[in-house]
Amino acid sequence: MYVIVILAMIAGFLALRLYSVLGKRTGHEQEPALRPAEERAKVGGLQPRPMPEATGDSVRLAEGLITPTGEAGVRALISADRSFDVPQFVEGAKSAYKMVLEAFWRGDRDALAWLCDADVLGSFEEAIAAREAEGHVLDNRLVRIEKAQIVDASVNGRIAEVSLRFEADIAAVTRDKDGNVIAGSLTDAVGTNDIWTFTRDIRSADPNWKLSETDEAA
Repeated sequence: MYVIVILAMIAGFLALRLYSVLGKRTGHEQEPALRPAEERAKVGGLQPRPMPEATGDSVRLAEGLITPTGEAGVRALISADRSFDVPQFVEGAKSAYKMVLEAFWRGDRDALAWLCDADVLGSFEEAIAAREAEGHVLDNRLVRIEKAQIVDASVNGRIAEVSLRFEADIAAVTRDKDGNVIAGSLTDAVGTNDIWTFTRDIRSADPNWKLSETDEAA
Protein backbone atom coordinates (compact mmCIF):
# COMPACT_ATOMS: atom_id res chain seq x y z
CA MET A 1 0.00 0.00 0.00
CA TYR A 2 2.78 2.44 0.91
CA VAL A 3 4.58 1.65 -2.35
CA ILE A 4 1.44 2.51 -4.34
CA VAL A 5 1.06 5.81 -2.50
CA ILE A 6 4.71 6.74 -3.05
CA LEU A 7 4.52 5.87 -6.77
CA ALA A 8 1.36 7.94 -7.10
CA MET A 9 3.06 10.90 -5.44
CA ILE A 10 6.07 10.60 -7.77
CA ALA A 11 3.82 10.35 -10.83
CA GLY A 12 1.89 13.42 -9.69
CA PHE A 13 5.07 15.39 -9.17
CA LEU A 14 6.41 14.48 -12.62
CA ALA A 15 3.10 15.41 -14.21
CA LEU A 16 3.18 18.84 -12.59
CA ARG A 17 6.76 19.41 -13.74
CA LEU A 18 5.77 18.57 -17.32
CA TYR A 19 2.60 20.71 -17.27
CA SER A 20 3.60 24.37 -17.14
CA VAL A 21 3.30 27.02 -19.75
CA LEU A 22 1.26 29.96 -20.90
CA GLY A 23 0.29 33.45 -25.37
CA LYS A 24 1.16 36.32 -27.68
CA ARG A 25 4.09 38.40 -28.68
CA THR A 26 4.26 41.49 -30.84
CA GLY A 27 7.82 42.65 -30.99
CA HIS A 28 11.18 41.64 -32.39
CA GLU A 29 11.92 38.02 -33.28
CA GLN A 30 13.15 37.12 -29.84
CA GLU A 31 9.82 37.16 -28.09
CA PRO A 32 7.19 34.41 -28.62
CA ALA A 33 3.99 32.99 -27.14
CA LEU A 34 2.18 29.83 -26.10
CA ARG A 35 -0.91 27.64 -25.77
CA PRO A 36 -1.59 23.94 -25.19
CA ALA A 37 -4.00 21.57 -26.93
CA GLU A 38 -5.37 18.23 -25.82
CA GLU A 39 -1.93 16.64 -25.98
CA ARG A 40 0.06 19.60 -24.74
CA ALA A 41 1.44 17.46 -21.96
CA LYS A 42 3.88 16.24 -24.59
CA VAL A 43 5.31 19.75 -24.73
CA GLY A 44 4.73 21.04 -21.23
CA GLY A 45 2.32 23.40 -19.54
CA LEU A 46 1.63 25.61 -16.61
CA GLN A 47 -0.75 23.73 -14.36
CA PRO A 48 -1.91 24.90 -10.94
CA ARG A 49 -1.10 22.72 -7.98
CA PRO A 50 -3.89 22.08 -5.46
CA MET A 51 -3.21 24.17 -2.36
CA PRO A 52 -4.12 23.31 1.20
CA GLU A 53 -6.86 25.36 2.76
CA ALA A 54 -5.44 28.88 2.74
CA THR A 55 -4.75 29.94 6.28
CA GLY A 56 -1.83 32.29 5.64
CA ASP A 57 -1.16 35.14 3.30
CA SER A 58 -0.01 33.51 0.05
CA VAL A 59 0.77 36.88 -1.51
CA ARG A 60 2.91 37.99 1.40
CA LEU A 61 4.81 34.70 1.40
CA ALA A 62 5.63 34.99 -2.32
CA GLU A 63 8.34 37.54 -1.54
CA GLY A 64 10.06 38.95 -4.62
CA LEU A 65 7.71 37.21 -7.05
CA ILE A 66 5.01 39.90 -7.16
CA THR A 67 5.43 43.64 -7.64
CA PRO A 68 3.29 46.00 -5.52
CA THR A 69 1.14 46.73 -8.57
CA GLY A 70 0.25 43.07 -8.92
CA GLU A 71 -0.59 42.21 -5.32
CA ALA A 72 -4.27 43.14 -5.35
CA GLY A 73 -4.90 41.22 -8.55
CA VAL A 74 -3.13 38.13 -7.26
CA ARG A 75 -5.19 38.24 -4.06
CA ALA A 76 -8.36 38.37 -6.16
CA LEU A 77 -7.15 35.47 -8.28
CA ILE A 78 -6.31 33.32 -5.26
CA SER A 79 -9.72 34.09 -3.82
CA ALA A 80 -11.38 32.94 -7.06
CA ASP A 81 -9.10 29.96 -7.64
CA ARG A 82 -7.58 28.24 -4.59
CA SER A 83 -5.39 26.10 -6.81
CA PHE A 84 -3.34 29.13 -7.89
CA ASP A 85 0.13 28.85 -6.39
CA VAL A 86 2.40 31.85 -6.97
CA PRO A 87 5.87 30.20 -6.80
CA GLN A 88 4.78 27.28 -8.95
CA PHE A 89 3.14 29.60 -11.47
CA VAL A 90 6.26 31.76 -11.80
CA GLU A 91 8.49 28.72 -12.26
CA GLY A 92 6.10 27.38 -14.90
CA ALA A 93 6.06 30.76 -16.64
CA LYS A 94 9.87 30.78 -16.78
CA SER A 95 9.82 27.34 -18.38
CA ALA A 96 7.18 28.53 -20.82
CA TYR A 97 9.24 31.60 -21.70
CA LYS A 98 12.22 29.43 -22.63
CA MET A 99 10.12 26.83 -24.42
CA VAL A 100 8.24 29.31 -26.56
CA LEU A 101 11.32 31.29 -27.52
CA GLU A 102 13.19 28.17 -28.57
CA ALA A 103 10.22 26.82 -30.53
CA PHE A 104 9.89 30.13 -32.35
CA TRP A 105 13.60 30.38 -33.09
CA ARG A 106 13.71 26.92 -34.67
CA GLY A 107 10.39 27.46 -36.46
CA ASP A 108 8.60 24.63 -34.68
CA ARG A 109 4.97 25.37 -35.57
CA ASP A 110 3.63 22.22 -33.92
CA ALA A 111 5.15 23.08 -30.55
CA LEU A 112 3.85 26.65 -30.78
CA ALA A 113 0.37 25.39 -31.66
CA TRP A 114 0.23 23.70 -28.25
CA LEU A 115 1.61 26.67 -26.42
CA CYS A 116 -0.04 29.71 -28.01
CA ASP A 117 -3.53 31.03 -28.45
CA ALA A 118 -4.82 31.60 -31.98
CA ASP A 119 -3.73 35.24 -32.28
CA VAL A 120 -0.25 34.64 -30.95
CA LEU A 121 0.22 31.52 -33.02
CA GLY A 122 -0.82 33.44 -36.12
CA SER A 123 1.73 36.16 -35.42
CA PHE A 124 4.50 33.64 -34.92
CA GLU A 125 3.61 31.71 -38.03
CA GLU A 126 3.72 34.90 -40.11
CA ALA A 127 7.14 35.79 -38.73
CA ILE A 128 8.46 32.28 -39.32
CA ALA A 129 7.13 32.26 -42.90
CA ALA A 130 8.75 35.63 -43.64
CA ARG A 131 12.03 34.40 -42.20
CA GLU A 132 11.93 31.22 -44.26
CA ALA A 133 11.10 33.16 -47.43
CA GLU A 134 14.31 35.15 -46.96
CA GLY A 135 16.30 32.01 -46.28
CA HIS A 136 17.21 33.18 -42.79
CA VAL A 137 17.84 30.91 -39.82
CA LEU A 138 17.95 32.05 -36.20
CA ASP A 139 20.79 30.69 -34.11
CA ASN A 140 19.70 32.20 -30.79
CA ARG A 141 20.32 31.13 -27.22
CA LEU A 142 18.62 32.08 -23.97
CA VAL A 143 21.60 32.68 -21.70
CA ARG A 144 19.70 33.29 -18.50
CA ILE A 145 16.49 34.65 -17.03
CA GLU A 146 17.58 37.29 -14.56
CA LYS A 147 14.14 37.98 -13.10
CA ALA A 148 10.52 36.94 -13.47
CA GLN A 149 7.86 38.81 -11.50
CA ILE A 150 4.09 39.07 -11.62
CA VAL A 151 3.26 42.68 -12.41
CA ASP A 152 -0.50 42.42 -12.86
CA ALA A 153 -3.35 39.95 -12.45
CA SER A 154 -7.10 40.03 -12.83
CA VAL A 155 -10.21 37.87 -12.89
CA ASN A 156 -13.03 38.83 -15.26
CA GLY A 157 -15.87 36.39 -14.82
CA ARG A 158 -14.28 33.00 -15.32
CA ILE A 159 -11.22 34.26 -17.19
CA ALA A 160 -8.02 34.88 -15.22
CA GLU A 161 -5.07 36.82 -16.60
CA VAL A 162 -1.59 37.10 -15.15
CA SER A 163 1.14 39.34 -16.58
CA LEU A 164 4.81 38.80 -15.78
CA ARG A 165 7.87 40.87 -16.46
CA PHE A 166 10.85 38.87 -17.72
CA GLU A 167 14.37 40.24 -17.65
CA ALA A 168 16.65 37.97 -19.63
CA ASP A 169 19.92 37.81 -21.56
CA ILE A 170 19.74 36.45 -25.10
CA ALA A 171 22.57 35.72 -27.53
CA ALA A 172 21.17 36.18 -31.03
CA VAL A 173 22.58 35.34 -34.44
CA THR A 174 20.86 35.35 -37.84
CA ARG A 175 22.38 33.20 -40.59
CA ASP A 176 21.68 33.00 -44.31
CA LYS A 177 20.79 29.79 -46.12
CA ASP A 178 24.49 28.94 -46.43
CA GLY A 179 25.09 29.31 -42.69
CA ASN A 180 26.90 32.64 -42.92
CA VAL A 181 26.30 35.11 -40.07
CA ILE A 182 24.46 38.17 -41.32
CA ALA A 183 23.55 39.70 -37.94
CA GLY A 184 24.22 39.32 -34.25
CA SER A 185 26.78 37.47 -32.16
CA LEU A 186 26.69 34.46 -29.85
CA THR A 187 29.44 35.97 -27.71
CA ASP A 188 27.54 39.14 -26.82
CA ALA A 189 24.27 38.56 -24.99
CA VAL A 190 21.66 41.30 -25.22
CA GLY A 191 19.40 42.17 -22.30
CA THR A 192 15.66 41.97 -22.99
CA ASN A 193 12.69 43.14 -20.92
CA ASP A 194 9.34 41.66 -21.81
CA ILE A 195 5.81 41.54 -20.44
CA TRP A 196 4.02 38.27 -21.13
CA THR A 197 0.37 37.71 -20.25
CA PHE A 198 -1.07 34.25 -19.59
CA THR A 199 -4.77 33.44 -19.62
CA ARG A 200 -6.91 30.60 -18.30
CA ASP A 201 -10.58 29.79 -17.82
CA ILE A 202 -10.53 28.96 -14.11
CA ARG A 203 -13.74 26.92 -14.41
CA SER A 204 -12.45 24.79 -17.23
CA ALA A 205 -11.35 21.18 -16.73
CA ASP A 206 -8.22 22.12 -18.70
CA PRO A 207 -5.66 23.18 -16.06
CA ASN A 208 -3.26 24.79 -18.51
CA TRP A 209 -2.61 28.48 -19.03
CA LYS A 210 -1.82 29.87 -22.45
CA LEU A 211 0.18 32.86 -23.49
CA SER A 212 -2.22 35.50 -24.77
CA GLU A 213 -0.04 38.58 -25.25
CA THR A 214 3.58 39.69 -25.25
CA ASP A 215 5.04 43.17 -25.28
CA GLU A 216 8.33 44.87 -24.67
CA ALA A 217 8.54 46.26 -21.16
CA ALA A 218 9.14 49.95 -20.70
